[in-house]
Order: sequence, then structure tokens, then C-alpha cells
Amino acid sequence: MLLRRIEKFIENTGMPVTKFGRLAAHDPRLIGDLRNGREPRSAMVRRVEHFMNTFAENVHAA
Repeated sequence: MLLRRIEKFIENTGMPVTKFGRLAAHDPRLIGDLRNGREPRSAMVRRVEHFMNTFAENVHAA
């Protein structure tokens, strides 16, 4: 489940939920909406997963 993976990611990184939404999907309300039952489309799932998968690489490269 996407929300579970996101929750684990923000717990591990300490990133605020609104910042995650802005960076991953240009939507600061993303996490709140998912927590309230929003079902993301497949393109959104891919975008968010890509963000989480490449975040560590981007942080270490900077």
C-alpha cells in the first residue's frame, strides 16, 4: 500500500508531510488526502515511488 510506504519514508527521513507532498507530487495535501481515503492513479503512484527511491541518492549527491 502506497500510504504505508510513504508513512515509513517520512518517519525515517523526518520530512514534514506537506513538504513530502510538494516535492513528490506538487501537492502539499497529498498525505492528508491519502489518509482520508484518496486513491491515487497509477501515474501518481509511479511519481511518488520514484521520488522516494531517488531521494537518498539526490541527498547524498548534493
